[in-house]
Amino acid sequence: MRITQELPDIRDFLNEKAEQYNHPDFIETDPIQIPHLFSYKNDIEIAAFFASTIAWGQRVTIIKNMQKLIALMDHSPYEFIMNSSEKDLDRLNYFKHRTFNGEDCKFFARSVKNIYYKHGGLGDLFQKIYLEQNNIFNTLIRFREVFFEIDHPQRTGKHVSNVLKGASAKRLNMFLRWMIRNDNNGVDFGLWNKIPMSDLFLPLDVHAGNVARKLGLLKRKQNDWKAVEEVTKVLRKFDPNDPVKYDFALFGLGIFEKF
Repeated sequence: MRITQELPDIRDFLNEKAEQYNHPDFIETDPIQIPHLFSYKNDIEIAAFFASTIAWGQRVTIIKNMQKLIALMDHSPYEFIMNSSEKDLDRLNYFKHRTFNGEDCKFFARSVKNIYYKHGGLGDLFQKIYLEQNNIFNTLIRFREVFFEIDHPQRTGKHVSNVLKGASAKRLNMFLRWMIRNDNNGVDFGLWNKIPMSDLFLPLDVHAGNVARKLGLLKRKQNDWKAVEEVTKVLRKFDPNDPVKYDFALFGLGIFEKF
């Protein structure tokens, strides 16, 4: 049944739900628990990047597979990636999450290593690109170019969203939410302060999309970049400074409350 509340009522409802789910208890059931295992910035960034990359499917499986991957990296993602030889990387041959296999995982490790050697790291790279581009859309385009600037398997291209082809970039937007949002609630990390929270886009997945449509916040049927822009534009009216806090509300309503 379609909700016909006025927008102010929906805003209040979503504020309440965002506050309910934006809480440390959320970490226990979410892939964000993986980067929360670490205290060193580079470990957090790398663990978060891999966790967000494979964040599709059942969350229990995502978390289980990320725990396996962290073990393969000797529980020190940054040290493993920066000091690994090609022979060391061969242990990643055994990793698999859905269509993300060992070949993909090994390339991701090589590319992340390249980013820390040549671009100062994931945080420095994203923030530098953003300061040059001044918007998230172009930042995602440029990041993808840098990520694949070294030789890579053709098959691996599908694992980094291409917004130029209309991808919703749910996993990259989620990674950015994790790294940038800073509200002292203990879920997101707030490590990167050169990209404003106000410019972030909703990590649009099936659950968030379905709830947004039921609430009348999203009319577009496909979960693509145009849908991301449409729903985030509405969420910015609710909170111009922190629109993606509503990710907690939409996701929580979809997953936990079967809204």
